[in-house]
Amino acid sequence: MKNFKTIAIALLVTFGAATVSAQAKKVDATKSTISWVGKKVTGQHSGVVSLKEGTLVFKDKKLAGGSFTVDMTSINVTDLKAGEGKEKLEGHFKSDDFFGTEKFPTATLTFKSLGAKANNTYSVTADLTIKGITKPVTFDIVVNGNKATTAFKVNRTLYDIKYGSGSFFDNLGDKAIDDNFELSVALVF
Repeated sequence: MKNFKTIAIALLVTFGAATVSAQAKKVDATKSTISWVGKKVTGQHSGVVSLKEGTLVFKDKKLAGGSFTVDMTSINVTDLKAGEGKEKLEGHFKSDDFFGTEKFPTATLTFKSLGAKANNTYSVTADLTIKGITKPVTFDIVVNGNKATTAFKVNRTLYDIKYGSGSFFDNLGDKAIDDNFELSVALVF
C-alpha cells in the first residue's frame, strides 16, 4: 500500500508539472498568411485565405499542439486583377462546386500527434475539416522564434470538392483541375 501511495504521488507531481509547463500561444491572425495554389491542365491560379484564429501549444519550449480556424469566405485570387475574371473565380470557389462558404464559412485544423525531428522541425498529423468533412493530413512544420512555417498538399476530392476532377469525370480535356491544392502557411505568434 505504501508503494502504491508513493507511485500515485509521483504520478501526480509528474503530470502536475507537465500541465504547468504547457503554454498556449495565440497566433496573430493579422500577421499570419495562408497562400494556396490550384493547378489545372492549362495553368494554375494562386491566392490567399485568411486565418480567423489559432493557437500553438508548447511544453518545455517544444511544440506540443495546435488548432486553427480559417475564414473560407475570405478566399482571394491574387494572380488575376479586377476585370480579368478575378471576381467570377472567387465566386466560383465560394459556391457549392468548391468550398460552399455560405453553408461552411470556416475550415479547421487540429493537431492530433506530433513527432520531433531535427532543427526545430516537427512531423504533424492533424484533422482537417472542410465542408463539414474531417480527414487526416500529415505535414512537417518548422518553428523559429515566434514564427512557424509549413507547406503541404490537400486532396480536395476527399472533402467532396469534385468539380473538374479527372478522377470523377471523363472527357474534361483541358478543363481538368488537379485533385490536390497546395498550401503554404506562415504563422506569427
